Amino acid sequence: MREEEKKQSSRGFKRFLKKSWVVPAVYIASAAIILTGVLWYQMSGDSAEKYNYKTTENAKKKFNEPALEVNKSLENFAMPVVNKENAVIQKKFYENSADPKEQQEALVVYNNTYVPNTGLNIAMKDGSDFDVVASLSGTVTRVEEDSLLGNVIEIQHDKGIVTQYQSVKDIKVKAGDQVEKGQVLAGAGQSQVNQKGGTHVHFEIRKDGVAVNPANYFDKPLSSLQNSKTDEPSKKKESVEGEDKGNTPVDEEDADSAEDGLHEPSGDSTDKSGDKKSS
Repeated sequence: MREEEKKQSSRGFKRFLKKSWVVPAVYIASAAIILTGVLWYQMSGDSAEKYNYKTTENAKKKFNEPALEVNKSLENFAMPVVNKENAVIQKKFYENSADPKEQQEALVVYNNTYVPNTGLNIAMKDGSDFDVVASLSGTVTRVEEDSLLGNVIEIQHDKGIVTQYQSVKDIKVKAGDQVEKGQVLAGAGQSQVNQKGGTHVHFEIRKDGVAVNPANYFDKPLSSLQNSKTDEPSKKKESVEGEDKGNTPVDEEDADSAEDGLHEPSGDSTDKSGDKKSS
């Protein structure tokens, strides 16, 4: 009885397979199942890849953030000119430890008073115009038009550390701008305070308000200044070209006479006209 049932089932299945639509239907169903599996696998792979991509990108961002700060600390100060080979320092920074002759050369006569130079006066050897560039990357915190000082640009590089550019014209930046090292800030100009300087830029580096000698930090990283100690007395001295605007600078003739007097011994001396004066 069971064998008879098996034979009938077998004959029924064979008759079913002999129908023309059965085989194509089986192939179509099989292809659909295989295609569905492939699509599901690909979609799962894409999701994982996207997840890994986002994770990698986020990791890169988090990794790069502190690296940028480190790079800023390692960036070197540079002379604020494009072609430093053609540049000359007209007047040096006044150093308390320098010998008397160097200190005399670093004094500027202003308002009938000798004022220590708290920066470097830089010009071209031939006296030509030149572009003033950022010594270091940073944020512009001050842009001031001032005929007495020859205009002022100040850039902050780190907490308490700034560079200042005086005696400039055709200013190309404004407060709040982010600037890169070597970016053109303005053109070199002139100032009423330092008329004898001609076309030049007065460049300063300050830490916590204390002026430091820029020449000591050229080609050195910002970190070297961050870790240095500054002399407190210098904090009381403003820029030679950045003195109180209420004062009036002396003219060139008075300045020449005063500077000549620096090299004469104390006591009475005779000027060009034959009259005696006190040095």
